[in-house]
Amino acid sequence: MLETKIVWCSHNDANRAGGCQLMITANQLRAARALLNIDQRQTAELADLSVPTIQRMEASDGVVRGNVDSLMKLVSALENAGIELINPGVPCSAGGRGVRLREHVTKPKMKNIKQPKTSLSRMLERTR
Repeated sequence: MLETKIVWCSHNDANRAGGCQLMITANQLRAARALLNIDQRQTAELADLSVPTIQRMEASDGVVRGNVDSLMKLVSALENAGIELINPGVPCSAGGRGVRLREHVTKPKMKNIKQPKTSLSRMLERTR
């Protein structure tokens, strides 16, 4: 029988250790989507998951529970899009869980997804 072991670690620990499974809460998932300015459909496309799967994950109470493969796809897709998950035990001045957007990150690459139209006033602000 295959045993799944969940390990708590920081993003840097995962890189040094050759990768370990990160935990994510429903609140972290919603916050990550907000930082990336993407909806559930775009998140599903980014992680190669279904929209109902993303909806179930976000409806979770606390830590997202689900298929290990789906969780790994989600965490990997968010990290590739520039999201850093902050888990308990990671040195942080405020403590607790959270998410942050890494600096100098380009927009996530998604297949054939129309980005929201930029308003004329925003376009004018950008050209100034």
